[in-house]
Amino acid sequence: MPDTGGNADVIEAKVISALESYGVPYEVVEIDPDFADTAAFCEEYGFPAEQSANTIIVASKKKPKQFTASVVRATARLDVNHCIKQLMGNSRVSFANAEETTELTGMMVGGVTALALPPELPVYIDPGLMNHDYIILGGGSRSTKIKVSPDVLTRIPGAVVTEGLTQTA
Repeated sequence: MPDTGGNADVIEAKVISALESYGVPYEVVEIDPDFADTAAFCEEYGFPAEQSANTIIVASKKKPKQFTASVVRATARLDVNHCIKQLMGNSRVSFANAEETTELTGMMVGGVTALALPPELPVYIDPGLMNHDYIILGGGSRSTKIKVSPDVLTRIPGAVVTEGLTQTA
């Protein structure tokens, strides 16, 4: 399992490198790690929850394990039992636990971002994110968030805007 302490700088550098390669303007928002979880972040820093996005890792329960990532509005629920199950072609799936998420991504929950995921990981995008002037994404660690146009999501190799990905919370 990656060392999440020393690994944060490496992941943050990967995120910035990806952003630079996509050519989309962005702002790095430095935060207190105690406020990395979306609800706490929005309350503490005054960003609207409807423009905040969570990157959620889902795992199959059967071996060999399969994983997917989904970028969804903080105000919506990922439809794991219908949409993700169908996309994965697997009858038994669930949210990856914190250990699986860190092992797969090198990132801690609260900082996971679609901007620095393993390239073979399928990435599904909530279409509800695409109609904002900016969104807030994880920055790769619990110390940063990224303020960026939602267009960045369509530049992630293999990412697909997916209808029916979420249910309103």
